[in-house]
Amino acid sequence: MTTTRRPTALRLAAGAALAWLGLAGAASAQPLQLPGAQPFNQPGAQQAAPASAAGTATQRPRTMPAIKIPSEESILGRTLRRNGGFGEATLEKSGSGYGLRLRAEGFQSGNLTEPCAISFGDAPVPVTAQGKPAGLPRYRLEAPACPIVFDVLDGALLVIAPEQPCVIEAAACRIEPRGVWGPDARTLPARAKDIEAERKQAETAVREGYRALSSKAELPEQRAVAREQAGFSSEREQICREFQREGAHGFCGARITEARAASIRARLGLPEPKPEAAKPRPAAAKRASPPAAAPAPALQ
Repeated sequence: MTTTRRPTALRLAAGAALAWLGLAGAASAQPLQLPGAQPFNQPGAQQAAPASAAGTATQRPRTMPAIKIPSEESILGRTLRRNGGFGEATLEKSGSGYGLRLRAEGFQSGNLTEPCAISFGDAPVPVTAQGKPAGLPRYRLEAPACPIVFDVLDGALLVIAPEQPCVIEAAACRIEPRGVWGPDARTLPARAKDIEAERKQAETAVREGYRALSSKAELPEQRAVAREQAGFSSEREQICREFQREGAHGFCGARITEARAASIRARLGLPEPKPEAAKPRPAAAKRASPPAAAPAPALQ
């Protein structure tokens, strides 16, 4: 009689043989490696980090482009006017330091529609160096009646104090020195293209500087940096809105942007770039001389 168990026996024997062969070849078999996959490492071997991870670990911290830091030479001997049209301020050498020859315009303290002017003397008033707390040379005018504090910009001054107008009691004159003191605004439109290029360069530095500040800060400080950056445009607009003919040349906006870039560099602790040579003073266009103003009373 023919048995029906033979095929089953043959299948069992074949299965046992295959199992034995599989065990015998396990030691020499290698896992299938797909294209782009990390190579197989034997147990105990150290696996190298992916190239992208290594690049991230050695990535340089954010920084900002170098900008020019103006020196006193950029304004030495030049007549500067508040908002490009009022008063006169001239920085001069004075012994081992500097002095400021200043004539400020304002309004009578008892009648704010009646103009007046104050001269701070025939000789330059000494100024005291205050270092560079905001990345720019800072000076204090030694005049008790109006202790002005200013930063040196490129071809201009930024008066940052006092916060309130000065009232000169002897002349009953109220003066507001804060703001940008720059060249006569009538001379600036001819330089508009150069000023615009300088502003774009400064704006790039400010953007990169804020990114660098944010990357180094914790989350609460990052939010503060973001708020400061968002408010800078309106702050600049507020400072420059009274600068004469600003829309035709953009001088005030460019200098305020450069000042902010210098301040950010100081906060980041970046080394100060080498100072650039002072630019030659542009030739003033010939024009009819304005009528002579009445001499201002000297501040004693």
